Amino acid sequence: KDEPIWKVIKMIRMTQSAEDYLEAVHVLIASGRPAQVRDVANMLSVKMPSVVKAVSELKKLGLVTQEPYCPIELTEKGRRVARLVNDRHNLLKRFLEKLGVSPKIADKDACLMEHILSAETLDKIRIYTEERK
Repeated sequence: KDEPIWKVIKMIRMTQSAEDYLEAVHVLIASGRPAQVRDVANMLSVKMPSVVKAVSELKKLGLVTQEPYCPIELTEKGRRVARLVNDRHNLLKRFLEKLGVSPKIADKDACLMEHILSAETLDKIRIYTEERK
């Protein structure tokens, strides 16, 4: 059984910023595109040197690999953590949309909320959302 999201992320001591970069890499790869530094930068509205620095940190955590001038790849551990981070974001987005929030605002707010809500709150939102499918 998978560990709860908060435990996995807490174990590897990821920052909010690292989660955002990892999630962006995951989303690009999941969409069938290579995760190039410039694409991650565009997705997160940051400069390419910021992505390079973040990738270096993600490498130290064992979550990504990247050869110079090549796409960023997720390690097995990176895929697992990225999937959990992305699932948490999607849970919050679905929850907000069920409340009547527009998809664009729900996505933006989910991004903000995913980093500050407690594990208990996330679990209650998950239960609430699953009961009202």
